[in-house]
Amino acid sequence: MATKPPTGDPVQDAPQVTPPKHAAAGLPAIGHTLRIAQEQMGLARTARTLLKVNQKDGFDCPGCAWPEGDKRHTAEFCENGAKAVAEEATLRRVTPEFFAAHPLADLATRSGYWLGQQGRITQPMYLPEGGDRYKAISWERAFAVIAEELTALGSPDEALFYTSGRTSNEAAFLFQLFAREFGTNNLPDCSNMCHESSGSALTETIGIGKGSVSLEDLHQADLIIVAGQNPGTNHPRMLSALEKAKTAGAKIISVNPLPEAGMERFKNPQTPLGMLRGTALNDLFLQIRIGGDQALFRLLNKLVIETEGATDEDFIREHTHGYGELAAAAKGADWDETLTATGLTRPEIERALAMILASKRTIVCWAMGLTQHKHAVATIREVVNLLLLRGNIGRPGAGVCPVRGHSNVQGDRTMGIFERPAPAFLDALDKEFGITSPRGHGYDVVRSIQAMRDGRAKVLFAMGGNFVGATPDTEVTEAAIRRTALTVHVSTKLNRSHAVTGRRALILPTLGRTDKDVQASGRQFVTVEDSMGMVHASRGNLAPASPHLLSEPAIVARMARAVLGTASATPWEQFERDYATIRDRISRVVPGFEDFNARAARPEGFRLPHAPRDERRFPTRTGKANFTAAPVEYPRVPQGRLLLQTLRSHDQYNTTIYGLDDRYRGITGGRRIVMVNPADAAELGLADGSYTDLVSEWKDGVERRAPGFRVVHYPTARGCAAAYYPETNVLVPLDSTADTSNTPASKSVVVRFEPA
Repeated sequence: MATKPPTGDPVQDAPQVTPPKHAAAGLPAIGHTLRIAQEQMGLARTARTLLKVNQKDGFDCPGCAWPEGDKRHTAEFCENGAKAVAEEATLRRVTPEFFAAHPLADLATRSGYWLGQQGRITQPMYLPEGGDRYKAISWERAFAVIAEELTALGSPDEALFYTSGRTSNEAAFLFQLFAREFGTNNLPDCSNMCHESSGSALTETIGIGKGSVSLEDLHQADLIIVAGQNPGTNHPRMLSALEKAKTAGAKIISVNPLPEAGMERFKNPQTPLGMLRGTALNDLFLQIRIGGDQALFRLLNKLVIETEGATDEDFIREHTHGYGELAAAAKGADWDETLTATGLTRPEIERALAMILASKRTIVCWAMGLTQHKHAVATIREVVNLLLLRGNIGRPGAGVCPVRGHSNVQGDRTMGIFERPAPAFLDALDKEFGITSPRGHGYDVVRSIQAMRDGRAKVLFAMGGNFVGATPDTEVTEAAIRRTALTVHVSTKLNRSHAVTGRRALILPTLGRTDKDVQASGRQFVTVEDSMGMVHASRGNLAPASPHLLSEPAIVARMARAVLGTASATPWEQFERDYATIRDRISRVVPGFEDFNARAARPEGFRLPHAPRDERRFPTRTGKANFTAAPVEYPRVPQGRLLLQTLRSHDQYNTTIYGLDDRYRGITGGRRIVMVNPADAAELGLADGSYTDLVSEWKDGVERRAPGFRVVHYPTARGCAAAYYPETNVLVPLDSTADTSNTPASKSVVVRFEPA
């Protein structure tokens, strides 16, 4: 049966450390999945819910955006997906009585783990100006409070409308429509903090900011390079695709500062042999220094160009632009500098080159390990250069594969959640709804925080997510939010953002993916887009956690009616009543969604068009795929300092903390740990098991400190360290961002160690 939530925060003062594992999944993953699910849901509800995850007649997992094939397993979920479902479908409840017993000051002292464990929020809650705790409020009054604050602003640009990647296509489309009808493009989203660098690089080089491969392409590849990504924890179902590719003869190169169990060996829990023996995935592990990826790919590109017959001359001549500039820049790639930047050896790089030259079909996958650096966009452009040199765009079994981290983050961007929208999108929106959308660019996440800090933004409305927990420079961010007049969070469960408020605050509880959604016209479904451009329906199967919940589309529609009033000709009430009417409008605004309702009704969904993949047509400024030749950069770290990357534990999804263990890395019972190479630790006098404060160093001279971290001697790359976020977000300067994309540089933090 389900268990009650913890009453007190677990003590994390003495995490236990054992050697890291060398295989992922298998029986331990099954056991852990069932234990967590039963604690949250009980046995019967666990079976009823998990068997609907990622099924054609079920709901899309609220976790990652990894796609499903046409043929689904009965258990089409991974360990972390099951944790995400269990926490949403939990039987635990956060009622008005909970808030009466826990004033804001108490909530502010609690860990993210404790807050999330309390369960589903059951009623709208309101923190009045000067109040010390949230109190229940009616939906009508809640929307009136929002209307009061928004209509009192001196400019629509003083409002911020943030979106989490969990938001459905239908809700996202309404949300951006409301924001633009209200008069602003301030639509920051979680993509600003993760794959914005990918979108920036890919839009410039191939003309579309999305990956170009399908699941079938992975199965057909000769070589898959996985760079700056840990699939075993962050996208576990990807391991099945890599296993299938290996079985078909593919080679795999992993490029990462830490060895990760999932890339060493995958014990597939779907098969008896998989659980017993598993499949070795890595053919080559390049343990690169943090931030050295651009230097590595530039040297590889130089070596490919210098190898007779290695480039696809026909493809380069017919489909690309800028080859001469790249070739000239690549000549300057230097072995000694590359070895310094990467920490790799010459034989390792030569072996990688040989595997690249032997492959006719190559895919490069990546995630935050490439996107969260100052030179992230240039690094991803260099990855694209490698693929273009060999003609590996628009060919089966080949292409770019940025692996998205949240289940509809790509779909939200497709629906118009973007602070810098394309003029063509705004033109289509205006024509469809008879409005005049603003044309000036809005604020992304970092600029939103700066605007709140400087008093230029006064209302923050967050459609899901954990804004405070996900953003950099924690102390600066929290102080900025406290300067606002109103914060509003559309949420299913508690998180840190509910304890850091403006003068007034609202929590609006909403339906989750697992919940049935019944409106005036009958039962509804929503749609999502996965990491590979497939759009499909999602239908919850559980009774909502409370009769007082509203769906996300209903919340947006009612807010729009309260704020815009009779001045708006948009049929908001109709949209709430029947989501098919939303999809009809999307079909006339967003390219690729023609006949949306009919295509969404197909069990398998439908694939969005992708010109580079489908036609080898590149909608860039030159009309071709663009080679680029940015100067090579890599972090320089002063003597006595290390370069820190923030990362997830295995008991974590984004900022949601499911537990206090990191099973594959051998860490249990705590999260305040820092992983340091034993040789670096010896030089710095950091004994294993000792405690230290982490202090980041940035050009502004401000001291940013994360106190009380246990030192764990761990096989990281030399000169590098790793620790979990959001605990270490406090170390990431707000102004330390990627060029072009403005993504926080959370993987490149220079730190020193001081006694705790």
